[in-house]
Amino acid sequence: MEIIKVLLNIIEYLFFVYLLLATLYIFFYSVAGLFYKQKQKEKVSKIRKFAVLIPGYKEDAVIVHVAKEAVLQDYPKDKFEVIVIADTFKKETLDALRQLPIRVVEVVFEVSKKSKALNKCMEIIGDDYDVAFILDADNIMKKDVLTKINAAFDRGFDAVQGHRTAKNLNASFAILDALSEEINNHIFRKGHRVLGVSSALIGSGMGLDYSLFKKTMATVDSVGEDKEVELKIIKKGYTIEYVHDAVIYDEKTQESGNFVNQRRRWIAAQLDYFRSNFLDGIIALITKGNFDYFDKVMQMIQPPRILLSGILFFLSLLFGIIYFLPYPVLKQFFVPDFYWWLGLFAGTALALLFAIPGKFYNKQTFMALLSLPKGFILMFISLLKVKGASKKFLHTEHSHSGEIKHN
Repeated sequence: MEIIKVLLNIIEYLFFVYLLLATLYIFFYSVAGLFYKQKQKEKVSKIRKFAVLIPGYKEDAVIVHVAKEAVLQDYPKDKFEVIVIADTFKKETLDALRQLPIRVVEVVFEVSKKSKALNKCMEIIGDDYDVAFILDADNIMKKDVLTKINAAFDRGFDAVQGHRTAKNLNASFAILDALSEEINNHIFRKGHRVLGVSSALIGSGMGLDYSLFKKTMATVDSVGEDKEVELKIIKKGYTIEYVHDAVIYDEKTQESGNFVNQRRRWIAAQLDYFRSNFLDGIIALITKGNFDYFDKVMQMIQPPRILLSGILFFLSLLFGIIYFLPYPVLKQFFVPDFYWWLGLFAGTALALLFAIPGKFYNKQTFMALLSLPKGFILMFISLLKVKGASKKFLHTEHSHSGEIKHN
């Protein structure tokens, strides 16, 4: 019995330390994010040429509208080209795209991946570009996005992440997905940049020096290409900028099935990259002082915010019940103390509250929060199905091509 108690206590302390570090991490950067100020540069020394790359797999429902919107940038027309990378599109979709002032690159793969599509496209279109700007097939840019990204390059950056935000808020899961992305924008982009650490890349709404992106992508063959690119360029010493007022609208997940697929892919990719970069991150920190790379590696092992808050709520409730029960013998099996767990939950809750934009404090969000228990369960399902998810393409269907919800 004593051995069981000791083993149980050790496991509890290790779990507590992991969740403590996770809470401190998001709390620290969430507070920092409150001090974010968008840097501006009115005049630029160079108008860079952009390749706006839009890879899509079976995106017939949305791609034509997205392509039409993409060409409407207030950027010099001879300084950007919209290129749709069409993987398994219908003939009528391809015909409609070819009526637009864009370039269509058809690709066919036995096993489709975004990384393959991008690599094949860049092999075909050549090198007459300064910046590769990546959009998902459902993304709509505000008219000034390329102008603002160019200004960030003019400040000396070679990798820039724009502000991806919700296109649609038409379902509870869409609102929760939108809320999650804004929390991530605050913590992993605003908070990081305030402290001089690289912004996280998202996979779309991001611009990279064309040569750097092409060379880096040539070494990538994964379904989590944005995180692999992020780690590789930060390891080389590049800093990723974040431009909060370069707004890109993104379709948010409405269905629970898509929610599980998305999270499953993301979690699997992060765990793979943590395992493969952990030792390198420590070595880079010690030998080169590359805290940026080390920080990104540690970010890969962070639990999703919905899981972190849900687990801490459950543990606080469980340990609270045990703490107030009149059974001292039972308490020796449950450490740390109830108030320690409650403190972690309170710290996590504060970090998330700091990170939520004011526009989300409304009745619509409150109603959506009633779906959080379901979201928590789906995240656990994602964890159970995570094996192998980073090795195969999991397509998320998009259908919301029109109205953009502005709050």
